[in-house]
Amino acid sequence: MKNLYIAGCGGMLGDAFYNIFSKKFNLKCTDKLVNEKWISKLDFTNYNNYKKDVESHDTNILIHLGAKTSLEECELDPHETYLNNTTSVEHAVDISNQLNIPLVFISTAGIFDGYKDIYDDEDIPNPLSHYGKSKYLSEKFIETNSKNYLICRAGWMMGGGMKKDKKFVNKIIKQIINNKKILHIVNDKNGTPTYTYDFANQVLHLIENNINGRFNVVCQGLTSRLEVTREILNFFKLNDVIKIKEVNSDFFKKDYHAQRPFSERLINSRLNKLSLNIMRNWKVCLYEYLNKDYKNLFNENNKKIF
Repeated sequence: MKNLYIAGCGGMLGDAFYNIFSKKFNLKCTDKLVNEKWISKLDFTNYNNYKKDVESHDTNILIHLGAKTSLEECELDPHETYLNNTTSVEHAVDISNQLNIPLVFISTAGIFDGYKDIYDDEDIPNPLSHYGKSKYLSEKFIETNSKNYLICRAGWMMGGGMKKDKKFVNKIIKQIINNKKILHIVNDKNGTPTYTYDFANQVLHLIENNINGRFNVVCQGLTSRLEVTREILNFFKLNDVIKIKEVNSDFFKKDYHAQRPFSERLINSRLNKLSLNIMRNWKVCLYEYLNKDYKNLFNENNKKIF
Protein backbone atom coordinates (compact mmCIF):
# COMPACT_ATOMS: atom_id res chain seq x y z
CA MET A 1 0.00 0.00 0.00
CA LYS A 2 1.50 3.33 -1.09
CA ASN A 3 1.87 6.30 1.25
CA LEU A 4 -0.17 9.32 0.24
CA TYR A 5 0.07 12.75 1.88
CA ILE A 6 -2.84 15.21 1.68
CA ALA A 7 -2.09 18.80 2.69
CA GLY A 8 -5.04 21.02 3.59
CA CYS A 9 -7.53 18.22 4.26
CA GLY A 10 -9.90 19.88 6.74
CA GLY A 11 -12.58 21.12 4.37
CA MET A 12 -15.46 19.68 2.36
CA LEU A 13 -13.22 18.25 -0.36
CA GLY A 14 -10.76 16.86 2.17
CA ASP A 15 -13.57 14.89 3.79
CA ALA A 16 -14.34 13.13 0.50
CA PHE A 17 -10.67 12.53 -0.28
CA TYR A 18 -10.14 10.93 3.10
CA ASN A 19 -13.11 8.60 2.69
CA ILE A 20 -12.18 7.60 -0.87
CA PHE A 21 -8.40 7.38 -0.65
CA SER A 22 -8.16 5.76 2.79
CA LYS A 23 -9.46 2.54 1.22
CA LYS A 24 -6.43 2.23 -1.05
CA PHE A 25 -3.59 4.25 0.49
CA ASN A 26 -1.79 4.72 3.76
CA LEU A 27 -2.82 8.33 4.37
CA LYS A 28 -1.43 11.23 6.28
CA CYS A 29 -3.90 14.14 6.29
CA THR A 30 -2.94 17.57 7.61
CA ASP A 31 -4.47 21.02 8.00
CA LYS A 32 -4.06 24.20 10.00
CA LEU A 33 -7.44 23.40 11.55
CA VAL A 34 -7.61 20.00 13.23
CA ASN A 35 -11.31 19.15 13.07
CA GLU A 36 -11.13 15.36 12.67
CA LYS A 37 -9.26 12.61 14.52
CA TRP A 38 -7.58 11.62 11.25
CA ILE A 39 -6.11 15.12 10.70
CA SER A 40 -2.82 16.29 12.17
CA LYS A 41 -1.77 19.93 12.40
CA LEU A 42 0.37 21.51 9.71
CA ASP A 43 0.58 24.96 8.15
CA PHE A 44 1.74 24.35 4.59
CA THR A 45 2.87 27.96 4.20
CA ASN A 46 5.86 27.00 6.40
CA TYR A 47 8.21 25.36 3.92
CA ASN A 48 10.51 23.62 6.38
CA ASN A 49 7.68 22.09 8.41
CA TYR A 50 5.84 21.06 5.24
CA LYS A 51 8.89 19.36 3.76
CA LYS A 52 9.82 17.62 7.00
CA ASP A 53 6.28 16.27 7.47
CA VAL A 54 6.01 14.95 3.89
CA GLU A 55 9.39 13.26 4.23
CA SER A 56 8.49 11.69 7.57
CA HIS A 57 5.54 9.89 5.96
CA ASP A 58 7.83 8.32 3.33
CA THR A 59 5.37 9.82 0.84
CA ASN A 60 4.83 8.31 -2.61
CA ILE A 61 2.22 10.85 -3.82
CA LEU A 62 1.63 14.41 -2.57
CA ILE A 63 -1.83 15.95 -2.90
CA HIS A 64 -1.91 19.71 -2.26
CA LEU A 65 -5.60 20.14 -1.50
CA GLY A 66 -6.14 23.15 0.74
CA ALA A 67 -6.54 26.79 -0.24
CA LYS A 68 -8.05 30.04 0.89
CA THR A 69 -11.37 29.87 -0.99
CA SER A 70 -13.61 32.71 0.22
CA LEU A 71 -13.51 35.22 -2.63
CA GLU A 72 -14.38 38.09 -0.31
CA GLU A 73 -11.64 37.21 2.17
CA CYS A 74 -9.19 36.83 -0.69
CA GLU A 75 -10.00 40.32 -1.99
CA LEU A 76 -9.64 41.85 1.47
CA ASP A 77 -6.32 40.15 2.24
CA PRO A 78 -4.29 39.57 -0.95
CA HIS A 79 -1.11 38.82 0.99
CA GLU A 80 -2.66 35.85 2.80
CA THR A 81 -4.35 34.77 -0.42
CA TYR A 82 -1.13 34.45 -2.42
CA LEU A 83 0.73 33.00 0.56
CA ASN A 84 -1.83 30.21 0.96
CA ASN A 85 -2.84 29.68 -2.66
CA THR A 86 0.42 30.28 -4.55
CA THR A 87 3.50 30.32 -2.33
CA SER A 88 2.43 27.12 -0.58
CA VAL A 89 2.03 25.46 -3.99
CA GLU A 90 5.56 26.52 -4.89
CA HIS A 91 6.62 24.74 -1.69
CA ALA A 92 4.73 21.63 -2.80
CA VAL A 93 6.41 21.67 -6.23
CA ASP A 94 9.87 21.93 -4.68
CA ILE A 95 9.14 19.17 -2.15
CA SER A 96 7.70 16.80 -4.75
CA ASN A 97 10.62 17.44 -7.11
CA GLN A 98 13.19 16.79 -4.39
CA LEU A 99 11.47 13.56 -3.38
CA ASN A 100 10.82 12.64 -7.02
CA ILE A 101 7.13 11.98 -6.38
CA PRO A 102 3.97 13.08 -8.26
CA LEU A 103 2.16 16.25 -7.20
CA VAL A 104 -1.62 16.58 -7.43
CA PHE A 105 -3.03 20.12 -7.34
CA ILE A 106 -6.66 21.24 -7.19
CA SER A 107 -7.56 24.25 -9.31
CA THR A 108 -10.83 25.98 -10.12
CA ALA A 109 -13.21 27.20 -12.80
CA GLY A 110 -12.66 30.62 -11.23
CA ILE A 111 -9.53 31.12 -13.33
CA PHE A 112 -11.72 32.06 -16.31
CA ASP A 113 -13.32 35.47 -16.90
CA GLY A 114 -16.75 34.08 -17.84
CA TYR A 115 -17.13 35.88 -21.16
CA LYS A 116 -17.46 32.54 -22.93
CA ASP A 117 -20.38 30.30 -22.07
CA ILE A 118 -18.35 27.06 -21.89
CA TYR A 119 -14.65 26.43 -21.24
CA ASP A 120 -12.66 23.36 -22.16
CA ASP A 121 -9.20 22.35 -20.94
CA GLU A 122 -7.36 24.35 -23.60
CA ASP A 123 -9.08 27.72 -23.14
CA ILE A 124 -6.80 30.50 -21.91
CA PRO A 125 -7.57 31.63 -18.34
CA ASN A 126 -8.12 35.27 -17.49
CA PRO A 127 -9.03 35.42 -13.77
CA LEU A 128 -11.00 38.36 -12.39
CA SER A 129 -10.35 37.99 -8.65
CA HIS A 130 -7.35 37.52 -6.38
CA TYR A 131 -8.62 34.01 -5.69
CA GLY A 132 -8.67 33.15 -9.38
CA LYS A 133 -5.34 34.85 -10.01
CA SER A 134 -3.65 33.02 -7.15
CA LYS A 135 -4.83 29.64 -8.45
CA TYR A 136 -3.85 30.41 -12.04
CA LEU A 137 -0.38 31.50 -10.94
CA SER A 138 -0.06 28.14 -9.22
CA GLU A 139 -1.12 26.30 -12.37
CA LYS A 140 1.51 28.12 -14.41
CA PHE A 141 4.22 27.53 -11.81
CA ILE A 142 3.45 23.81 -11.67
CA GLU A 143 3.42 23.41 -15.45
CA THR A 144 6.75 25.21 -15.73
CA ASN A 145 8.60 23.69 -12.78
CA SER A 146 7.08 20.36 -11.71
CA LYS A 147 8.62 17.10 -12.89
CA ASN A 148 5.42 15.07 -12.49
CA TYR A 149 2.06 16.70 -11.89
CA LEU A 150 -1.70 16.36 -12.14
CA ILE A 151 -3.86 19.51 -12.13
CA CYS A 152 -7.61 19.02 -11.69
CA ARG A 153 -9.98 21.97 -12.08
CA ALA A 154 -13.21 21.80 -10.11
CA GLY A 155 -16.45 23.67 -10.69
CA TRP A 156 -19.13 24.66 -8.17
CA MET A 157 -18.28 22.40 -5.27
CA MET A 158 -20.97 20.56 -3.31
CA GLY A 159 -20.43 18.13 -0.44
CA GLY A 160 -19.51 17.99 3.23
CA GLY A 161 -22.96 18.47 4.76
CA MET A 162 -23.89 20.97 7.44
CA LYS A 163 -20.50 20.64 9.11
CA LYS A 164 -18.20 21.46 6.20
CA ASP A 165 -20.18 22.72 3.20
CA LYS A 166 -19.59 26.48 2.93
CA LYS A 167 -20.83 26.73 -0.63
CA PHE A 168 -24.10 27.41 -2.42
CA VAL A 169 -26.08 24.24 -1.63
CA ASN A 170 -25.61 24.52 2.11
CA LYS A 171 -26.42 28.24 2.03
CA ILE A 172 -29.76 27.42 0.42
CA ILE A 173 -30.41 24.67 2.97
CA LYS A 174 -29.73 27.08 5.83
CA GLN A 175 -32.26 29.55 4.42
CA ILE A 176 -34.84 26.77 4.26
CA ILE A 177 -34.12 25.80 7.87
CA ASN A 178 -34.50 29.45 8.89
CA ASN A 179 -38.05 29.55 7.51
CA LYS A 180 -37.32 31.68 4.46
CA LYS A 181 -40.42 31.71 2.28
CA ILE A 182 -38.78 33.64 -0.54
CA LEU A 183 -35.31 32.79 -1.85
CA HIS A 184 -33.51 35.53 -3.77
CA ILE A 185 -31.48 33.70 -6.40
CA VAL A 186 -29.22 35.25 -9.02
CA ASN A 187 -30.22 34.75 -12.65
CA ASP A 188 -26.85 35.77 -14.10
CA LYS A 189 -24.49 33.03 -12.88
CA ASN A 190 -23.95 29.75 -14.73
CA GLY A 191 -21.67 26.84 -13.91
CA THR A 192 -21.07 23.13 -13.51
CA PRO A 193 -21.50 21.62 -10.03
CA THR A 194 -18.83 19.23 -8.80
CA TYR A 195 -19.72 16.64 -6.17
CA THR A 196 -16.78 16.14 -3.83
CA TYR A 197 -17.07 12.33 -3.91
CA ASP A 198 -17.20 12.16 -7.71
CA PHE A 199 -14.24 14.54 -7.88
CA ALA A 200 -12.19 12.41 -5.45
CA ASN A 201 -13.09 9.24 -7.37
CA GLN A 202 -12.06 10.86 -10.65
CA VAL A 203 -8.70 11.97 -9.22
CA LEU A 204 -8.14 8.45 -7.89
CA HIS A 205 -8.99 7.03 -11.33
CA LEU A 206 -6.37 9.27 -12.94
CA ILE A 207 -3.73 8.39 -10.36
CA GLU A 208 -4.37 4.67 -10.72
CA ASN A 209 -3.95 5.00 -14.50
CA ASN A 210 -0.70 6.98 -14.11
CA ILE A 211 -2.17 9.99 -15.92
CA ASN A 212 -0.56 13.40 -15.63
CA GLY A 213 -1.27 16.85 -17.03
CA ARG A 214 -4.14 19.33 -16.65
CA PHE A 215 -7.82 18.39 -16.64
CA ASN A 216 -11.23 19.93 -16.15
CA VAL A 217 -13.02 17.72 -13.62
CA VAL A 218 -16.69 18.60 -13.18
CA CYS A 219 -20.01 16.79 -13.12
CA GLN A 220 -21.73 16.41 -16.46
CA GLY A 221 -24.44 18.85 -17.49
CA LEU A 222 -24.53 22.66 -17.65
CA THR A 223 -26.68 24.61 -15.24
CA SER A 224 -27.29 27.80 -13.27
CA ARG A 225 -27.83 28.94 -9.70
CA LEU A 226 -31.55 29.11 -10.45
CA GLU A 227 -31.81 25.54 -11.66
CA VAL A 228 -29.77 24.18 -8.75
CA THR A 229 -32.12 25.93 -6.32
CA ARG A 230 -35.19 24.55 -8.07
CA GLU A 231 -33.79 21.03 -7.79
CA ILE A 232 -33.10 21.47 -4.06
CA LEU A 233 -36.69 22.60 -3.46
CA ASN A 234 -37.94 19.75 -5.60
CA PHE A 235 -35.97 17.22 -3.53
CA PHE A 236 -37.58 18.44 -0.31
CA LYS A 237 -41.00 18.80 -2.00
CA LEU A 238 -41.04 22.49 -1.09
CA ASN A 239 -41.76 23.96 -4.54
CA ASP A 240 -45.19 25.15 -3.46
CA VAL A 241 -44.04 26.30 -0.03
CA ILE A 242 -40.98 28.39 -0.89
CA LYS A 243 -40.86 30.81 -3.80
CA ILE A 244 -37.88 31.87 -5.86
CA LYS A 245 -37.39 35.53 -6.72
CA GLU A 246 -34.90 36.12 -9.52
CA VAL A 247 -32.36 38.88 -8.96
CA ASN A 248 -29.07 39.86 -10.56
CA SER A 249 -25.75 39.73 -8.75
CA ASP A 250 -25.92 43.40 -7.74
CA PHE A 251 -28.62 42.42 -5.24
CA PHE A 252 -25.89 40.73 -3.14
CA LYS A 253 -23.14 43.23 -3.88
CA LYS A 254 -22.76 44.32 -0.24
CA ASP A 255 -22.02 40.81 1.01
CA TYR A 256 -20.46 39.36 -2.15
CA HIS A 257 -18.35 42.20 -3.49
CA ALA A 258 -15.66 40.11 -5.22
CA GLN A 259 -16.01 39.99 -8.98
CA ARG A 260 -17.26 36.63 -10.23
CA PRO A 261 -17.45 35.29 -13.78
CA PHE A 262 -20.84 35.22 -15.50
CA SER A 263 -20.09 31.66 -16.60
CA GLU A 264 -17.96 29.05 -14.86
CA ARG A 265 -19.18 26.23 -17.07
CA LEU A 266 -16.48 23.66 -17.76
CA ILE A 267 -16.52 20.55 -19.92
CA ASN A 268 -14.23 17.57 -19.39
CA SER A 269 -12.93 17.49 -22.94
CA ARG A 270 -9.54 15.89 -22.17
CA LEU A 271 -11.09 13.24 -19.92
CA ASN A 272 -13.56 12.44 -22.69
CA LYS A 273 -10.87 12.21 -25.37
CA LEU A 274 -8.93 9.75 -23.23
CA SER A 275 -12.07 7.78 -22.29
CA LEU A 276 -11.34 8.49 -18.63
CA ASN A 277 -14.40 10.52 -17.65
CA ILE A 278 -16.30 8.86 -14.78
CA MET A 279 -18.04 12.03 -13.54
CA ARG A 280 -21.82 11.65 -13.28
CA ASN A 281 -24.58 14.13 -14.09
CA TRP A 282 -24.83 16.95 -11.57
CA LYS A 283 -28.53 16.30 -10.82
CA VAL A 284 -27.81 12.68 -9.91
CA CYS A 285 -24.99 13.84 -7.64
CA LEU A 286 -27.04 16.62 -6.07
CA TYR A 287 -29.84 14.22 -5.14
CA GLU A 288 -27.33 11.70 -3.79
CA TYR A 289 -25.69 14.42 -1.71
CA LEU A 290 -28.99 15.72 -0.33
CA ASN A 291 -30.17 12.21 0.42
CA LYS A 292 -26.90 11.35 2.18
CA ASP A 293 -26.42 14.51 4.25
CA TYR A 294 -29.76 16.33 4.51
CA LYS A 295 -32.64 13.86 4.17
CA ASN A 296 -33.38 13.89 7.91
CA LEU A 297 -33.89 17.65 8.05
CA PHE A 298 -37.60 17.28 7.37
CA ASN A 299 -40.29 14.79 8.27
CA GLU A 300 -43.12 13.57 6.04
CA ASN A 301 -45.09 16.78 6.59
CA ASN A 302 -42.15 19.00 5.60
CA LYS A 303 -41.62 20.01 9.22
CA LYS A 304 -38.06 20.62 10.27
CA ILE A 305 -36.40 18.14 12.56
CA PHE A 306 -33.85 19.46 15.05
